[in-house]
Amino acid sequence: MSMLASIKQLLGAPPPRKPGLREYTAAARNIHSTKRAITGKKERVAAIKAERDAEPSKKWRNRRWASIIVVNLLFVLSYHFDIQLVEGALTASRVLGFHFADLNSSLQVMLAYKVILINLVIGTTTVLILWWLLGGRTFCSWVCPYHLLSELAEKIHLALARMNIVRDFSLHRGTRTVLYVIFALMALVSGYTVFESISPTGILSRALIYGPGLALLWVAALLVFEIFVTRRAWCRYICPIGLTYGVVGITSPVQVTYNLEECLHEGDCRSVCLVPHALEVTKKGFAKDVDVAIGADCTRCGMCVDICPTSSLNFEVRGLKHLL
Repeated sequence: MSMLASIKQLLGAPPPRKPGLREYTAAARNIHSTKRAITGKKERVAAIKAERDAEPSKKWRNRRWASIIVVNLLFVLSYHFDIQLVEGALTASRVLGFHFADLNSSLQVMLAYKVILINLVIGTTTVLILWWLLGGRTFCSWVCPYHLLSELAEKIHLALARMNIVRDFSLHRGTRTVLYVIFALMALVSGYTVFESISPTGILSRALIYGPGLALLWVAALLVFEIFVTRRAWCRYICPIGLTYGVVGITSPVQVTYNLEECLHEGDCRSVCLVPHALEVTKKGFAKDVDVAIGADCTRCGMCVDICPTSSLNFEVRGLKHLL
């Protein structure tokens, strides 16, 4: 995906439409032609059935859950045993003497207090480099404690949906961009970091470390809303942290890539994806090239990689094939 298209998707633009014939590379055009020729054949139907009957891998999910638990547990244990390995919380911390500061939190602080602190500059620089290397929104699915709770809430939502008890009311993805600007302006005008007071990431991180507070009622309300009204509402449509880190990851060396050749286009990857618009390229006839990098809104959660038995989706480092 081009950088411009990736930025547009981050800001809420709809995914690109199905390409015209001239937009395909020669190799992609040949593969699409071959697939059109076998559409509806018994072999393809059988292959899709076999794919769906197979037990999907949980490798990346298990690694991701372990990462969220371990990272947040380090904060908790360091505080309670006063070993000063990791100090602070996810919004701002010091790890082995190195300052770390969440980019969005730092922006909120600087806008609210109209001052640039040297520790914030150091912390944001460290975090910027780290998440650029790993892929910006990796923070969302590999570190953020709310992501894990939201994933569990989504499972409940889907179970209720299968029983026709609830349905998913989607929001416009541009809502996140509008709210990003609103939160920034509120900090600038009010002199108060408004977003930090309602961010479930910060609330949960502080609650785990320093003990629970009334703010957890807000987190519970968000989860109830996601179970009964809009699936993954906070992460998909509201949270400016995801937008900030998405911008950071536009040129990240770590990415999820899609290979057109073996894909059966049954859509299971999109059904499990937190940001399914990022996987529009997996629809039949949508890939312009044989290998396509998934856009910056991808959280690198690995669920699409786990569920795809044909290995059409994989983690890669730019220039290196299937290194991960």
